[in-house]
Amino acid sequence: MTNTFDSPDTPTESGLPGAGPVTADELPGLRRRTSAVLVASQILGGLGVPIGIALAPVLATEVSGSEALSGLAPTASVTGTALFSLPLAALMISRGRRPGLVLAYLIGALGAGLVVLATVVESFPLLLLGMAGFGAGSSANLQARFAAADLVEPDRRGRAISTVIWATTIGSVLGPNIAAPVGHVFRGTAISEQAGPFFFAAGIFLLAALVVWALLRPDPLLTARALAPQESESPAGRSLRAGIAAVRASPMARLALVTVAVSHTAMVSIMVMTPVDMGHHGAGLQLIGLVISGHIAGMYAFSPVMGRLSDRFGRLTVIGLAVGLLSCAALLAGTAGASHGQTAAGLFVLGLGWSAGLVAGSALLTDSVPQPARAAVQGLSDLTMNTAAGIGGVIAGVIVARASYGWLNVVGACLLLPMAALALRQALTRPAAHAETAAPGTAPAATAPGAPAAPSSDDV
Repeated sequence: MTNTFDSPDTPTESGLPGAGPVTADELPGLRRRTSAVLVASQILGGLGVPIGIALAPVLATEVSGSEALSGLAPTASVTGTALFSLPLAALMISRGRRPGLVLAYLIGALGAGLVVLATVVESFPLLLLGMAGFGAGSSANLQARFAAADLVEPDRRGRAISTVIWATTIGSVLGPNIAAPVGHVFRGTAISEQAGPFFFAAGIFLLAALVVWALLRPDPLLTARALAPQESESPAGRSLRAGIAAVRASPMARLALVTVAVSHTAMVSIMVMTPVDMGHHGAGLQLIGLVISGHIAGMYAFSPVMGRLSDRFGRLTVIGLAVGLLSCAALLAGTAGASHGQTAAGLFVLGLGWSAGLVAGSALLTDSVPQPARAAVQGLSDLTMNTAAGIGGVIAGVIVARASYGWLNVVGACLLLPMAALALRQALTRPAAHAETAAPGTAPAATAPGAPAAPSSDDV
């Protein structure tokens, strides 16, 4: 007899037209289809988001007339990503991944349009508002990694998350490098060459929204709930409050939150001020674009390696690797001075460290909380990481203006200390705790797809 599951697109789950039951035999194909759609949307989103990373500080200086305010534009984008995290998570909890991702891309497109308008009317507040909306595009790209993990087995979550992150490589490497050619199209118009690429980004976000809306069916989160109905019966168990309670109850979930937040904050704080520092040493827009492309390649291109390492050797091992890589990056970038090659190397390693921290932290977070609370916890994770990074971006601008880029890297390295301490503590205490709770000679209980794995040394 073939097992069937209630359709995740029935009116009782999402209010959408029914798409028929999902059978166990169809599940592997559904996983591949979901991954393919998410990969396509990540490629598109990857084309748009890095344009803001590369050009936001330049536009902020141009519109405000003050280099000291240059860090506020990328910080506004990160803040927008944070502010949209919980509302989008709430929407996903009630309606599924698809509506949340589509809305995020649409808001990102609107924000990009406001950025263009702000440069025309020379309004710095409008620029910051537009960058905040633009940050919703990053929210979509970040949430897609969790959508990839909704349907996979626990021992493949790291690879599933990293595959979607990797897909961003294509667009992210191309994005900063097409900024200058796209900008040339607007030469001689009311739109400046630095703002023109945001017009292009708006169109890309709209296309990504269309891809997700048309093809991400059935919804992966709602399907995961249908596969584990015994865990998803109570709507209260899927609330944001339940997500917070799940994090409080799990030391590993708390470590995962710290890992993602610290890795992202250290990366953003150093990265957003690198174009300004390179400009001080005579670098032009094209060279800055190349360095940022190398940094983004480090962030995304090697994420499958981080995913496999995370699944094979454990989440804590890769978190330790993240600490080492991020520390090395701060040393390279902070001592580079006028050596653009060393700066490029530092930014590349910075991307690798971020990838290790994000992949391992995201997988550990998904492992550590029950299925009903995952969407809420994942939204809380993105809120935490982007709020911390937003604050870091503001402080980074002040540090560079009053001290130096080198001191900024020292501060970034110091941020890693609590993350390293928590990871070391869990590495020392976890085996003993597991030995006390596991009965000798017993095998872990089987888990349904999308359900949390039974605790084991491989999970961490």
